[in-house]
Amino acid sequence: MHKNFYITTPIYYPSARPHMGHAYSSIIADFFARFKRIDGFKVNFLTGTDEHGLKIQRAAEQKGLDPLKFCDEISQTFRDLSKTLNLTNNDFIRTTELRHINSVQYLWNELEKSNDIYLSKYSGWYSISDEAFYSDDEVENFDGKKRSINSKSFVEWVDEESYFFRLSKWEKPLLKYYADNPDFISPPSRKNEVISFVKGGLKDLSISRKSFTWGIKVPKDKDHIIYVWLDALTNYISALNYPDLNDSLFKNFWPASIHLIGKDILRFHAIYWPAFLLAAKIPPPKKIYGHGWILSGEEKMSKSKGNILDPIEIIDKYGIDPLRYYLIKEVSFGNDGNISQERLEDCINSDLANNFGNLCQRVTTFTLNNCNGTIPKEIKFEKDDLKILNKFKDNLNIIRQKIDNQDINFYIDYIVNSLFEANKYFNDQEPWKKKDDLVRLNTIVYATLEIVRKISILLYPIIPESSLKALKIFQLQEKDVNLSSIVNNDFLLKVDKINKIDILFQKIKKNND
Repeated sequence: MHKNFYITTPIYYPSARPHMGHAYSSIIADFFARFKRIDGFKVNFLTGTDEHGLKIQRAAEQKGLDPLKFCDEISQTFRDLSKTLNLTNNDFIRTTELRHINSVQYLWNELEKSNDIYLSKYSGWYSISDEAFYSDDEVENFDGKKRSINSKSFVEWVDEESYFFRLSKWEKPLLKYYADNPDFISPPSRKNEVISFVKGGLKDLSISRKSFTWGIKVPKDKDHIIYVWLDALTNYISALNYPDLNDSLFKNFWPASIHLIGKDILRFHAIYWPAFLLAAKIPPPKKIYGHGWILSGEEKMSKSKGNILDPIEIIDKYGIDPLRYYLIKEVSFGNDGNISQERLEDCINSDLANNFGNLCQRVTTFTLNNCNGTIPKEIKFEKDDLKILNKFKDNLNIIRQKIDNQDINFYIDYIVNSLFEANKYFNDQEPWKKKDDLVRLNTIVYATLEIVRKISILLYPIIPESSLKALKIFQLQEKDVNLSSIVNNDFLLKVDKINKIDILFQKIKKNND
């Protein structure tokens, strides 16, 4: 049986340069992609940019640029960020690509065939910032203007001819789908929010605009531009060569394993997207996960608020792996999280330098000095050795289950606890006092080296560069990283020598040091 895994980030709106929120979504998606790869899955990992709509058109006009040229420049910064974040995405899609445009227009025609599209007139509130329509009860007065209660973005009154999608028709089928697929929306708080919204009644959705020109034209009606969210959401299947349902990408990877998104775009993904797909007779994705925001102070980061945190600046100062580790560990997945330079430096010093880096240095130095740099073969495991070694074998299936439930907090806690136990084991066993009992000394050294190998593999999805540096101790390369191998306690019997490695993490000097 083939093990396939398809994960997507939201496709980012290139109206401004990337910020920490974009980096967070991408790093989390990369974490899952790397974990599944080392667990034997064939992974398709997609990210990209959403390049149509009035917001882009106006941003380009302000710069005095053609919209496509504007998108070319900003989209490249997101493509560059993928490399900077050390992402392993297979594809980067742009909604201005012909493959995507063809898919969107085909999907539109399918929705027309199913009698889910009709022409009427739209009158109501529209947020250019959110590219979203809002009802009267979703807006409030602020400073003499109207804004969305939820996103706080300002809205404009729109009154124009529009095509509509019969979203109201899909109210009961959606509720049934949620009931039949209880894991479709995560975490549970987000699911409750969506179900409550749908039960409140769905109105038909305006899916075209006539007041601007930057977008994909409606087939057979060039006066209308397809609503940017119907356009954007289709990227998840246009990247799989939809509408060719027999294409190997589509056959192997749809429905998607998980769409990873920010909680602010949950409605589009958990209501509109499955409704579009069900209407077109395409199965919805297996899961929508709406994670929290990375906050600046107490607010979500946005260009309009001027509170953008630049991930590049932090990476330049501290490195990519410390940032990845910090975001995965310190932001409780599913909830909002705050970035703090002080907490980042504490993470580097405590977890990375002291716990992981120091363990690697201590055991390799001891092995080089007391075992001639050779991995001991004459060993005899005792109860204490097997207890700490077998912990990985005993918990592997639990780890897999937790990852399938997106319980990143369990995963990182498991690693941190394993590092603490490994350091305690080495200290308590005191191999430096066992020089008159070489078998015992050898066994302690061997067991600790094995634990370093196992933990380095578990750390690979989080801090890949540092993990691979640690695995060089055992002459292991990226192709050798295999999750199943953590159950083996005899793996290192096949390795002769260890390599000395440089310090993995430099401690950050604090003002009070």
